[in-house]
Amino acid sequence: MRIVGLTGGISSGKSTVSNLFKAEGVPVVDADVIARNVLRRGTGGWRKVVAAFGDDILLSDGEIDRAKLGGIVFNDPDKRQLLNRLLAPYISSGIVFEVLKLWLKGCKIIVLDVPLLFEAKLDRWTNPIIVVWVDPESQLQRLMARDGSTSEDAKSRISAQMPLDLKKAKADIVIDNTGSIEDLNENFKVALAIVRKPLNWTEFGICRDGAFLAFVSILFSVIALRSAL
Repeated sequence: MRIVGLTGGISSGKSTVSNLFKAEGVPVVDADVIARNVLRRGTGGWRKVVAAFGDDILLSDGEIDRAKLGGIVFNDPDKRQLLNRLLAPYISSGIVFEVLKLWLKGCKIIVLDVPLLFEAKLDRWTNPIIVVWVDPESQLQRLMARDGSTSEDAKSRISAQMPLDLKKAKADIVIDNTGSIEDLNENFKVALAIVRKPLNWTEFGICRDGAFLAFVSILFSVIALRSAL
């Protein structure tokens, strides 16, 4: 199985690239979706976060006000780290569960869409690593246009994340999203061709079909050995 790491920064276009993979039939495990699920009312993650940040972050129906929580942690590095520590075990378990389900289905290539791929050290389990990159000025302008935020607020949100240039330096594949959507589609096609290259023996060995083949080979070897004895 080939587990492809996909990451980027806020307003870099990572979600667009993730959707392009889905449109091509490549299964995507989305850490943001998992994070939303682990914050649902009554879950372990919900209880941990409410205990740490108080009832003030709750909506009238008991769900967590994600916008309010986001505003708190984006402006306070210590609280942001606290939130990440509280949710990391639940998100990691959710990712493993989703990958396992796809493995059981026989999927040979999976894209792991994780904004904090490097920060959570999940990059060690993925190869290749794709970073969706955009230049700082374009990132700032796109974020301001998307959220209707001020330059100061947008810069604060961007600075709360690992710099895109640092992520770019750690990438195996960089998808440049500075240009038009047409440019992005062309850059994506190049990345997709690399992702879809034939699996190597190690990758094939850990996919479902490879594991089954190995089991059958061992089984026949044992039968042959018993017959020889």
